[in-house]
Amino acid sequence: MAVPKRRLSKCRRDRRRANWKLEAPGYVACPQCHEPKMPHRVCPTCGHYKGEQVVANA
Repeated sequence: MAVPKRRLSKCRRDRRRANWKLEAPGYVACPQCHEPKMPHRVCPTCGHYKGEQVVANA
């Protein structure tokens, strides 16, 4: 089994960990009410999905 010969410096360790971050979710505008919503989901404001009313009085 491979074992590191030298200890990693803090700089190298932290540089590797610096690229792990959260991303903001992508929002799209609802075609009916133009409110932001998650893609491929029913609009929580108006209840439309793919141009059809699927939730009554959302």
